[in-house]
Amino acid sequence: MYPYEITSRLSSLSLLDYSAQAVPDAKYDDLDPLERERLRNIIRDYHGETTLLDLDDLELDKALRLVTTIEKNLYPTLTGILLIGKKDRLRQLVPTAESAIQVMDGTDLRVNESFTLPLLASIEKINSYFNAWNKEEEMEIGLFRIPIPHYDSRAFREALINAFSHRDYSLLGRVRILIDSTGMTISNPGGFVNGITYKNLIDAEPRGRNPVLADCLKRIGLAERSGRGIDRIYAGSLQYGKNLPDYSESTNNLVKLYIPDNVPDKAFIQMLSSEQKKNGRSFSVYDLMILNCLKQQHRLSVKELENTLGLPSYKVKMTVESLTELGILEAIGTGTGRYYVLSSKLYKAKHDLAGYVRQTDIDALRHTELVLKLLKKQGSITRADVVNLLRINPPQAYRLLNKLKEKGTINLQGKGKSACYKLH
Repeated sequence: MYPYEITSRLSSLSLLDYSAQAVPDAKYDDLDPLERERLRNIIRDYHGETTLLDLDDLELDKALRLVTTIEKNLYPTLTGILLIGKKDRLRQLVPTAESAIQVMDGTDLRVNESFTLPLLASIEKINSYFNAWNKEEEMEIGLFRIPIPHYDSRAFREALINAFSHRDYSLLGRVRILIDSTGMTISNPGGFVNGITYKNLIDAEPRGRNPVLADCLKRIGLAERSGRGIDRIYAGSLQYGKNLPDYSESTNNLVKLYIPDNVPDKAFIQMLSSEQKKNGRSFSVYDLMILNCLKQQHRLSVKELENTLGLPSYKVKMTVESLTELGILEAIGTGTGRYYVLSSKLYKAKHDLAGYVRQTDIDALRHTELVLKLLKKQGSITRADVVNLLRINPPQAYRLLNKLKEKGTINLQGKGKSACYKLH
């Protein structure tokens, strides 16, 4: 392995915090007083730990671990140089600390800028571009107007902070933000740390590549303090009825987040708003994921929800039952044949009650058609055939066959184990 590969590998295994290491050839004077003042302003503006504001410069640097002591001498850590280092020294000492933002208008490149600035200055610069391009519209709910942005600003900030705090600074590359007509992509060098993939990201134990840097960003108020910033990133899209953010293009050397910019679902937003007011609580990210999935695919079983969303079985079961008790979901069927649909509230808000009836009553029609189709092909069927065909339990199969027999569509021949059904 090359030396930089050793550092990268240890970081991905959470055996080395690269951001806590002293930067070779760096001196305490390489920290910029103006950037330190920017840091103090961020603490005030973003409601960070206010006790940090009472510290003098040296105490602040030590409290946030921007410096480390080696043989009684102070040296800036990678976190210190990244956050408040002087621009020229940052370029010399950490050449990997590059950022870029690109804005596409169709095939035209409107913005294309790369820069190596202290991290806090980079975040402010990128935010200024983002705010200029992040248009919003409004919708009325009762007496109130709710703004609906293209991208949720808190979700964007969390995604951007994640890219900076979890990137691998031992690798050349840059944190890149691309905004185009289909959505926004945020990418950074360095894959997920060991044990985390895009499939288990939403439910994995929070841990990152650069703990000291991540902790500093939390304490000054920029990052989610619980370590569950991914929840905010997902909720930023789901609360407006938009598609899930997508990490599936990430590799071992790159994390790539795509946030689609599809049309918001106003009926869905209205339903969420009214239910939150009625129940006095906000929806969790699991609630929003399941509601969004059912909105798109209409009716799913617990097993299908698990496979689609990649969530543990117990969380899916607990969430769907909770949403059913609140009257937001409706459960149809029992046992293995039990599935869930959105309640009539959403379909009513969309003026699509026919769609609700279609989803809730479709089984009776579909099951009957499948049974008759199999009967025509085989000539006769048993109750076990219907159980295997429709994945329902024996009592359900008996009731379905009995209804067809009462209508005169089929008749029963034989008794006991030799009993079978044939077309009338």
